[in-house]
Amino acid sequence: MLGLVHDSHTSPLFIGRETELAALGDALAHAGAGEPRALFVGGEAGVGKTRLVQEFLGRAAEEGAVVAVGGCVESGADALPYHPVSTALRSLRRTLGPQLDAAVDGHEGELARLLPELGAMDRDRPEADGRARLFELTARLLERLATDRTLVLVLEDLHWADRSTRELLSYLLRALTGGRLLLVATYRADDLHRRHPLRPALAEYERLRTVTRLELPRFGRAEVRRQLAAIDGEAPPEQVLERVFARSGGNAFFVEELACSIREGSPGGISDSLRDLLLVRAEALPDAVQRVVRTVAQGGSEVEFRLLAAVTGLAEDELVETLRTAVGAAVLRPCEESESFRFRHALMREAVAGDLLPGERSRLSRRYAEALEADPALVRPGERAGRLARYWFEARDPARALPAVLAAAAAARGRHAFAEQHHLLEQALELWDDTPEELRGETMRQAVADGLCPALGPGMPVPGDFVDLLAALTVAARLSGEGERALALCKRALRELDEDAEPLRAAWLWTERYQLTRDLSRSDGWEEIARAEELVKGLPPSVVHADVLTHAAHWYVVHRPGPKAIEIAEQAVELCAATGAEVTGLTARHTLAWLTIHAGDVEAGLEQARAVLDRELEPGNAHVLLRGHGNLATALHGIGRYAEAVATAEKGSALAERHGLPDIASFVDGNRAESLIQLGRWAEADDVLERADTRRGVSARVRGQLAEQRAELALARGAYDEVGRWIEETGGATAGPYPEPQHTLPMARLALVVAAADGRILDARSLLETAVGEGIAPGHHRYGWPLLYEAAAAEARVRGLAVAAPGRAAAVRRIRAAGEGQPTFAPLWAALALMTEAELLVAEGRDAVERWEEAVAAAEPLECPALLATARWRCAEALVTRGGAGPREAAGELLRQAGAVARELGAAPLEKEITALAGRARIPLRQADGGTGAAPAPPPAPAEELGLTPRERDVLRLVAAGRSNRRIAEELFISPKTASVHVSNILSKLGASGRGEAAALAHRLGVFD
Repeated sequence: MLGLVHDSHTSPLFIGRETELAALGDALAHAGAGEPRALFVGGEAGVGKTRLVQEFLGRAAEEGAVVAVGGCVESGADALPYHPVSTALRSLRRTLGPQLDAAVDGHEGELARLLPELGAMDRDRPEADGRARLFELTARLLERLATDRTLVLVLEDLHWADRSTRELLSYLLRALTGGRLLLVATYRADDLHRRHPLRPALAEYERLRTVTRLELPRFGRAEVRRQLAAIDGEAPPEQVLERVFARSGGNAFFVEELACSIREGSPGGISDSLRDLLLVRAEALPDAVQRVVRTVAQGGSEVEFRLLAAVTGLAEDELVETLRTAVGAAVLRPCEESESFRFRHALMREAVAGDLLPGERSRLSRRYAEALEADPALVRPGERAGRLARYWFEARDPARALPAVLAAAAAARGRHAFAEQHHLLEQALELWDDTPEELRGETMRQAVADGLCPALGPGMPVPGDFVDLLAALTVAARLSGEGERALALCKRALRELDEDAEPLRAAWLWTERYQLTRDLSRSDGWEEIARAEELVKGLPPSVVHADVLTHAAHWYVVHRPGPKAIEIAEQAVELCAATGAEVTGLTARHTLAWLTIHAGDVEAGLEQARAVLDRELEPGNAHVLLRGHGNLATALHGIGRYAEAVATAEKGSALAERHGLPDIASFVDGNRAESLIQLGRWAEADDVLERADTRRGVSARVRGQLAEQRAELALARGAYDEVGRWIEETGGATAGPYPEPQHTLPMARLALVVAAADGRILDARSLLETAVGEGIAPGHHRYGWPLLYEAAAAEARVRGLAVAAPGRAAAVRRIRAAGEGQPTFAPLWAALALMTEAELLVAEGRDAVERWEEAVAAAEPLECPALLATARWRCAEALVTRGGAGPREAAGELLRQAGAVARELGAAPLEKEITALAGRARIPLRQADGGTGAAPAPPPAPAEELGLTPRERDVLRLVAAGRSNRRIAEELFISPKTASVHVSNILSKLGASGRGEAAALAHRLGVFD
């Protein structure tokens, strides 16, 4: 448009930065080898970040790389979400054309949120899922584009980035594990104040193996000399060098400005004020050019030529000549890929914009807004709403600003930019009271119709009042992760509302409050959902009513499954069908299916659940159906149908992966691993958990659930230290003042088994009492039976410990009482009930052979090899205790079967117990005519077998009695140090991890009478 204008203010030579260029080149080499890399270049304003990147991009292009650059905007960032990424993708599309369109792979409607040129946006997908899918599709697009070429993607001025851009970048840094891609981002280090949101993000990025961070230092004296010589074509006089170096401090941009001020002989020489130094070039321009320069400064980081013409009112030829003068003076520069202009450096724009008078700013903003309203085609469609909102807001005209801000907020929601929508709605809140009352309602209703808050749409009255604005703000804050702010807004909306006059809107707000209080662990949600239920009673059927009952049914599933829960779930299903709430209806039907299964009508419940999952996947229902695969898998797991559970979860995980929903895929994989563990496919479970945990875009809550399964595996293998570590890793899944039984009961079981293994029976009893209280809540038997069995087993296996005797009777009564009334219609639960009673008989010192034989028979048809092996081992021990030739032979067969399974699984604790029992009973674990060797000779007495000396046996008796090393020394007339040595030797010989475990092992092995 203007042609090339030589910039004599900038050094034609690239000065210094060899180390930084080498780092960029190294990152490019890794990317070219198929190892994606990211490099963050920081430094103060004017230090030379842009020049460094430009030099590198030139060299990268010469090597055949495809380059795309996008810059963050200096102001109004919240109105232009994803702007740098959108700009870079637009540049790629111009370069690659059909190749990019082919890589979009049919997802134009979703990727249009980043690149509107692809077509109309798909608005059917739910917010949270749509955002996750948008991020995943972006990663896949870049991976495809970087398959056959090296791709360099540059994001400039990251310190101005909107939150959505930062979150997308965080996702990409973890997601891009393949492809020839290099991400380069620049940021101003001096702008990162203590609370700047980029600071923690950079610290997070640096922990990634693929990320490198560079900080550009200022130039030294020698580099300033070279820069001045390159600008002026000759070496600078020494006094000029000293003066420029002292004033610039080595900042490359300031060196240029100072050099030019000296060369041009500016009045007054070099200004002592940095602001004056930046303004001096603009103030030296003719008045007409200065007016255009000030107009550009108020327009934003980059201003289109046609928009500038409309705002200034200048004829095209006159504006071109004016701009040519500003470009020639190195104040403005044309943008290479569009007919627009920006300042040569952002510091200069800041200085010019800061020099405007308040009235001048608002008048210029009004002109921009009026020009854009008169001709919307003056800017790109994807930027129009955000730019208009900013111009009107800065024009300080609430009547015009409120509609523009609400429209921009609706557009931001359409792009899944919830943080930006939240910010814009906060601006609307600021404008509300100053906007004429007659405009508010119409404006708000129109914004809702445009998609400001879909929850305020079908079935909800929209008066367009202040409560509607607060409701929209609540949803936006919740979706952007600002839970505390969302809860405060929701409470304020309820205070503003007359609940008796508007029960439907009040019920909707109480449902929002229910979700927020649960997410923030402020309550279990009962008070909130009960209030919502009360408000909709007696009202005509509505979508809101259906939503309330669906949430209420879910609450009952988690906290009080039973007849009342089924009744509410049935009502929710009926209401959803009557009101056309199709997606909510799928959730309600799945909830009812779950309740039906656990009420005893297993096949009917499974049929209901499968009918839901048979629905065709669509953007609007994907979240419900894909999570439904995980829910059905865990329901099948709970009743012991593990193979079916694995198949269901496998299908659900693959579908979620295909649809770009990594969090759901990992959630379903966690349920899949849970069943693989029970099937004895531990290596496969390891692989599934590793894949699920390293998948990109997985929430903290799902990672906590995956940690639960890792703890289960560690427990089965006897890695008790790892169990504790993984329990800590569960984090958000079990923490908070209102944890859910589906997590607390399994976690209590894990901790109880570890305590029992260490001989800490009092801790085990305390854990059971805390978890169970007065009894296991109805409907939680799938978690209760495994817990009760482990508690009973702990009592049986420490029967010989003196410390266990005083509370044993009460503990046994508690376990039996907790099991009374618990259903056993699932074969798994029936087997666990028999095993629990058998262990309690052993704990009481009674013969339990018949009960153990029943338990073995009940466990044999199950799909759980570890459980069957445990039942066989315990049955064998009961037979050995009874004595006689017949029982001994039967015990031998049971031990050999159990031992083979334990070895194959790698269940170290179980194998150890089986081996110890076989040794004590002198039962060979391998037949003489089979296996790897002949039957061993009868072992010696137990104490000798373990290698314990008489003195060590004396010490072990005192250890079992709970004596400290000092007390042992006193009773045996030895030194405490000698006692400590004996204890260490005993632990080593028994293979015990602690004193309690050693004592328990000694009793079980018959070391003592």
